[in-house]
This record gives sequence, structure tokens and C-alpha cells, in this order.
Amino acid sequence: MILLSLVAFVVAALAAGLIVRWMGRRASVYGNGMPQRFHLGDVPRVGGVAVLLGMCCSWGLGVVQSQSWGDSGSLRLGGWVGLWLLVMLPATVSGITEDLTQRLAVRYRLAFTGMSGLLTIGLLDMSVPRLGIPWLDTLLLAAPWLGLCIALLAVTGLPHAFNIIDGYNGLAAMVAIIVCLALAHVALQVGDRGLAALLVSTAAATAGFLVWNYPRGMLFAGDGGAYIWGVVIALASISLVQRNAEVSPWFPMLLLIYPVWETIFSIYRKAVRGVSPGVADALHFHQLIYRRIVRGFFHDDESRRVLMRNNRTSPYLWGFTLLTVVPAVLFWNNTWLLMGFCCLFVISYVSAYLAIVRFKVPSWLRH
Repeated sequence: MILLSLVAFVVAALAAGLIVRWMGRRASVYGNGMPQRFHLGDVPRVGGVAVLLGMCCSWGLGVVQSQSWGDSGSLRLGGWVGLWLLVMLPATVSGITEDLTQRLAVRYRLAFTGMSGLLTIGLLDMSVPRLGIPWLDTLLLAAPWLGLCIALLAVTGLPHAFNIIDGYNGLAAMVAIIVCLALAHVALQVGDRGLAALLVSTAAATAGFLVWNYPRGMLFAGDGGAYIWGVVIALASISLVQRNAEVSPWFPMLLLIYPVWETIFSIYRKAVRGVSPGVADALHFHQLIYRRIVRGFFHDDESRRVLMRNNRTSPYLWGFTLLTVVPAVLFWNNTWLLMGFCCLFVISYVSAYLAIVRFKVPSWLRH
């Protein structure tokens, strides 16, 4: 597993370096007037390609090792890894296409992630078998198609949830790393070493990209990177719950409550204003932190000043994520506690959002 992680990190870091060196001109198509733009200059947005290359090399090496060692190989990686890559393909291609052209509408990208969701239930036979609540579990047992629908929704929606929180240097990438390592930890607890290996490799590939993304902001993950993280984490979450009865289905839910609730809340506030959920704006939680909590920097170089504010925004959200990840890892098999922490996060998020909007942020948070 250590070798696979090292390969993923090195390949992703080298690929990201080459992208920074040779593809800078592709960034010029990203308009300066975009509301989610919080940087100056032209920055390549195809960091997802580097993450994908690191993952493919690492996962491929793991399959080769498992086949070479036969039954003595502890990871048990086989043909199902190739099916995972096939499932990722529609979402990944649509994201990278958008990064290169900026012309693929949201509805088409949603359709492509939906294709990945359909492949998930068609090729991988993935489903959510239980929700940890007796009467809901009885309903899922009586109507198995509901479990398939939940799996489809997870694989279709989570890539877009990661895309929503991908606004500042290191934000979505670090959240992806934290979540992957948390899932890998529990996978090892239940003896699912193959799944843990894929997750650790994904985290390592993301770390290779992060070398160029934070704090210098020389490369962005783009839609492609967000969709890769979303699909892989969705597949891993469903697989972990489906294959291991002792893992509560609310464990991955609590791990991912930040991007999931950010998406739900964004849809709600846009609906209240009569705006389509697909229209980009600058009112997400991380954007409010950038505008109203992170203090400005007095610097002669405007690019340097914007970069420093950008970099200081992400750690606030990393800490916010850890507030859910720590209890999730500690109580991964206790459904009711996990549900309680999910409710606590929702209340905390809404309270914090309203406080920022109303300029009632404690002074210590602005330092």
C-alpha cells in the first residue's frame, strides 16, 4: 500500500508540473467576470488530469501485484478496479471537457455524472442496502429499487457537491484527502484492504496535485478533479456500507455532510430567490468567509494580496470538515450518534451562515 501511494503521489506531482509548464495558455478561456473567480491571472484548470493519471498508475500497479502474488496478495485487487475506472469515465470526461472549453452546460455535465451513476448500479451492482433506521430498512428490504435510487443519487450528485466547494486553493483537495483517509481507516478496521488501498492511493494522488495548488495556486483541479473525487468517494462509501454490515450508513453521510449540505442549502437559497440551481453565484459558505472573515492584506502587488487572502480561507473550512470527520471516525458503527452529529452540523452551519450574513462574526474568528 505504501508503494502504491508513493507511485500515485509522484506521478500526479510530475504530471501536474508538466501541466503547469505546458498548458498555461488553456486558462485564458476562463472569464474574468465569473462570480466564483477569486484569483488573478491565467491558471490551468486541468489538475484533475494529474490526479487521474496518478490514480490509474497506482491502481494498475496494485492489480498487477495482486495477480502476480495470487492468493498471497493481501490487497485482492482485480477486475473490479477496471470497472471502477469505467464508471468514472463519463463524469471525468465531461468535467475535463468543461475545463478545456468552458462550453459544456450544467445539464449536460449532470447527465454525464448520471451515466456514471447508472453504470454503478449496472456494472458494479451497487446499492444502499440499509439506512440504520428499522422502519426504513424494512422499506428498503421490501423495495430494493429504493437502494438503487439512493446509490444513483449519490454517484450523480456528489461530484457536483465537490465542485461547489472547489473555490479556493487547497479547499476541495484537502477535504477529499481527509475523507479518503477516514474511509480508508474504517475499511482497514473491517479488513477491507483492497478498498483502503484505492482510497489511500486517491489521497496520495490528490496530495501530488496539492503540491502545485496550495499555497501557490499554480494549478486548479477544475470540474474534472471535483468529479473524480466525487465519484470515487461515492463508490467507496457505498461499497464500504454494502460489503460490511457493521459499518453504519450514516458514517459516510457524516463524513460528507459539509459538501452535501452546502449543495442542499445552495439549491434552497437559489429556489427562494427564483434562481436556477445551475446558475453560479458568490454566496457559498466559503465565499462568505473569504469576503467577511478573512482580512485583507495591504500589499503593493494586487495578485499577491488576492493569493494570500485565498490561501487563508481554506484552513477555516478544513477545520469545519474535521469537526465532522473526527466524530465520524470515532463512532463509525453507531448510527444514532452519527445522525445526531449530522443534525448538529446542519444547525451549526445555518447559524454560522446567518451570523456571517448579518455581520455578527466573533472578532477572534477574523484574526
